Amino acid sequence: MSTLKVPQSPPPVSDDCEQLRKAFEGWGTNEGLIISILGHRNASQRKLIRETYAETYGEDLLKVLDKELTSDFERLVHLWTLDSAERDAFLANEATKKWTSSNQVLVEIACAKSSEQLFSVRKAYHACYKKSLEEDVAHHTTGDFRKILVPLVSSYRYEGDEVNLTLAKSEAKILHEKISNKAYNDDDLIRILATRSKAQINATLNHYKDAFGKDINKDLKADPKDEFLSLLRATVKCLIHPEKYFEKILRLAINGHGTDEGALTRVVATRAEFDLKTIGEEYQRRSSVPLERAVVKDTTGDYEKMLLALLGQDDA
Repeated sequence: MSTLKVPQSPPPVSDDCEQLRKAFEGWGTNEGLIISILGHRNASQRKLIRETYAETYGEDLLKVLDKELTSDFERLVHLWTLDSAERDAFLANEATKKWTSSNQVLVEIACAKSSEQLFSVRKAYHACYKKSLEEDVAHHTTGDFRKILVPLVSSYRYEGDEVNLTLAKSEAKILHEKISNKAYNDDDLIRILATRSKAQINATLNHYKDAFGKDINKDLKADPKDEFLSLLRATVKCLIHPEKYFEKILRLAINGHGTDEGALTRVVATRAEFDLKTIGEEYQRRSSVPLERAVVKDTTGDYEKMLLALLGQDDA
């Protein structure tokens, strides 16, 4: 469920653009005005604002925002102002350029989205960067990471609820056999995780636990420091329990040694219009603290205000 709060009767888009223009004029930028507008508009409204702003003032709103704002606040507003597919394409492109084997952004994009959403990301990537997402992932990753990530970002999974229980049992056995033999990069293991529908994988992993007595991710923790195993665990969790996956990202970002603003920004910007309410409920269940209160404790200034706006908690 979304946390975004949009006015029941938002002002005309021309008024929003005029107010944003005023926010950039004079001595200093009116960050509060920017938050009050962009922090309370949905994806279609933000897209219309960008189009109208460009038509009216001959400037790209994103470039103006990048010029006027700074630091974590600028990045949050920039990511948020993009539509969902553009945003994920932008983050995926960053992930391929700054690739480290522990980078799980590509897994998030490939596994926490529906097939149609992922297809839209791939189209946006092609439009923005004049090449395919699969091409860049293949070019910038190596070995086992390439072997799992290329099929993940290329996947177009069946979205229905139908489940083949016979197949679930046989593939649970295959997964257990490969993991027991530490054949983590086996073609069959990767094929199952990269191509089966989420409903089918869920049935397979439920049977895995029933038949072999352990959750698959516990078996994939044989070497907690192995970054490929970490990526496999992230794949499983994003496919089956995305709210738990993103809750953990937030918990580590806020409760660790210093705040990981990059992770906090990414999760809030990418999930606010989808399931951030559910993620926040999971966070409170795990931490016994409301997410917005944790954000207030760990962030400051306009960055904090924009985060709270997207969490639906301007008055927190």
